[in-house]
Amino acid sequence: MIKRIIIGGILGGFAGYLYYYFIGCYSGTCAITSNPVNSAIYGIILGGSIIELLSDIKVFVFKRFRGN
Repeated sequence: MIKRIIIGGILGGFAGYLYYYFIGCYSGTCAITSNPVNSAIYGIILGGSIIELLSDIKVFVFKRFRGN
């Protein structure tokens, strides 16, 4: 469980930085995308959350259709 969250956080942080690099707001008015650290932290939080959510959905679907 923790390993999935860490991997999701790493991937999310990388994706957040890439979002800043290619799409980010350079005027400084955007709270999240004007700074690469903020974008990476936001990506880490979203990446870990999404991976955990997808894991929970997978467990629910397998239990639902296997009848356990």
